[in-house]
Amino acid sequence: MADAMNERLAIRELVENWAVWRDAGDWERFRTVWHDDGRMMATWFQGTADEFIRVTKEGWDKGVSILHFLGGSSIDVAGNRAIAQTKMTISQRADVDGVRCDVVCTGRFYDFVEKRAGRWGVVLRQPIYEKDRLDRSIRRRRSRSTADCSRAFPRAIATSRTCRRRSAST
Repeated sequence: MADAMNERLAIRELVENWAVWRDAGDWERFRTVWHDDGRMMATWFQGTADEFIRVTKEGWDKGVSILHFLGGSSIDVAGNRAIAQTKMTISQRADVDGVRCDVVCTGRFYDFVEKRAGRWGVVLRQPIYEKDRLDRSIRRRRSRSTADCSRAFPRAIATSRTCRRRSAST
């Protein structure tokens, strides 16, 4: 029982390190959460861990700032493999057509991890976004400006007061 709990704690630490080190731009440590054959499958990127780190760093160097907030987690371990399901929110702020927009995505990270040479590492990370669960009336009320923000950030819902304020005046 203690061994199983220790394995789940190690995997949760791996998931948390992914978010903290990625958001801090700590690329050297961020690389350590992945196995060499790790893959990232997001809406905006599908490829190897090394390619993901490269394009994320390029965005970081251009001023792109994205923050990940992690919530509850469930981890199923089967021998040297495990799947971690973690609730998350991703936040980003950017200008869209001259309007400052805050974009928030909610969903879950599914991390498929393996223990190799005594170390857990990500083999595949697949975010699943839950925007489609939003109340339909909220989606119908979305304004042109909010829709513009959402188009700029696929699968995201713009929540900026600026976007809502602009849409009320148009």
